[in-house]
Amino acid sequence: MEEGKRQKQIAGLLNEEMNGIFQHLGLSMIGGGMVSISSVKVTPDLLEARFYLSFFQVPDVEAALQKIEERHHDIKKELAGRVRHQLRSIPVLKFFRDDTLDHVFRMEELFKKIEDERKKGPGA
Repeated sequence: MEEGKRQKQIAGLLNEEMNGIFQHLGLSMIGGGMVSISSVKVTPDLLEARFYLSFFQVPDVEAALQKIEERHHDIKKELAGRVRHQLRSIPVLKFFRDDTLDHVFRMEELFKKIEDERKKGPGA
């Protein structure tokens, strides 16, 4: 089902505000690595916002996600203060790992391996 105009507007607003909140609360750098919001999806009823997080050089991604979940109340409180004039109610916030980059790197490795095998030739 296609995302509606209002869903996209709210997702954009939440993405922008959440990036600022992560910076303010010190959640954009965890364990020497970087955490960024790769995308935001809002349900059609606007009651739930799903944040897909990208982790770059974070040694323990599960621990980083746990840390973000532990700060859930602070995050929601900060978000409510920032968007109280644009939204009637603050959606339920859910955080997920976006492993798209992991898949991209894995595919690149596979293609490189295939290319190297082709260069060797069938008899090698």
